[in-house]
Amino acid sequence: MKRWQAGLIGLLAALSPLMVGAQSSGVGDIEVEVVGDRGRSLPEYPLRREDRPGVYKAYLEAKRGQKYSVQVRNRSNQRVGVVIAVDGRNIISGARSELRSDERMYVLGPYEQETYEGWRTGKNRVNRFYFTEAGNSYSGAWGDYSAMGVIAVVAFREANQRPWDREGSSYSNQRGMRPQADQAPSSANAAPEARKSEPGTGYGESEWSPSQRVEFDPESRPFAQVFLKYTWRDTLCREGVIDCDSGRRPPRNRFWDEDNDRYAPPPPRRERYNSEEWR
Repeated sequence: MKRWQAGLIGLLAALSPLMVGAQSSGVGDIEVEVVGDRGRSLPEYPLRREDRPGVYKAYLEAKRGQKYSVQVRNRSNQRVGVVIAVDGRNIISGARSELRSDERMYVLGPYEQETYEGWRTGKNRVNRFYFTEAGNSYSGAWGDYSAMGVIAVVAFREANQRPWDREGSSYSNQRGMRPQADQAPSSANAAPEARKSEPGTGYGESEWSPSQRVEFDPESRPFAQVFLKYTWRDTLCREGVIDCDSGRRPPRNRFWDEDNDRYAPPPPRRERYNSEEWR
């Protein structure tokens, strides 16, 4: 069944090249980059390569009050749909996301790049992303701390797709829907005090962001998944993700392991255990 997805009107952004020196997370035909308002990439610290193909994970350094955008680039000659969730909430509908193909998604044309700056609140408006305490975040307002601090981008190919030439894309892609929560906030869902100091993404000021609806029938399974876990610098320093004396990341084998992305790896030649995923 064909469904109408979202298409952003923004040819200038779509056709602009990636910034020189930009730090992007790539999985196959999809590249993801998180940038601040000054156009600089957030410092990124990748985990070791996942055993699962098409999955990429990394840490990002967040700064309190900093506005940010998510840039996604389609490097293929076919349209793709991307479900984007911030702190576990779909950035178009505002509802709790399971990163499935039946959710609201943005559609990128062949070789197209788009920038997503906030929670979509209407056809032509978004409210900006910015880093804040989890207790002050958009997801926190709905009592949802299940995926706090994670930017997830999951890409789907088009069913019955056909190749397009570079000149074949006459529009870029996003649609606007007012955010709808799956449940109202309640005291029972309030976050513990310890979690409120963790980073989350706020519901910032409203900005102009024109959009249009486009028809897109996604395949049921994604071909690329990018998970970016953002946190404060002092947390990255304390957990040994970065060497704060030099600002450089320590050797890969010092701390994190691809099968255990929350704890230090076990000693060599011991059995490895899988930890829970971010989602």
